Amino acid sequence: MKKKSFQEYWAKNIRLIAILLIIWAVVSYGFGIIFVKPLNAIWMGGFPLGFWFAQQGSIYVFVLLIFAYCFLMNRMDREYDVDEK
Repeated sequence: MKKKSFQEYWAKNIRLIAILLIIWAVVSYGFGIIFVKPLNAIWMGGFPLGFWFAQQGSIYVFVLLIFAYCFLMNRMDREYDVDEK
């Protein structure tokens, strides 16, 4: 890999990580703590939605973000020809 494409690859990787961490923070901290009162007006599965995000939802979103990161990084690895063949 050339130096310029190496720098582009890592810049895209860091940008992807930052976006995923922001999503995780919004869901876990925002929905589970900050916006809990408005979300508790909505019920899901017999529980208030704010409570659900604090207990279950943030974990589900975190697992989905892990799969999204794996999928997107595999695609980026193929694009920059650094994948494991």
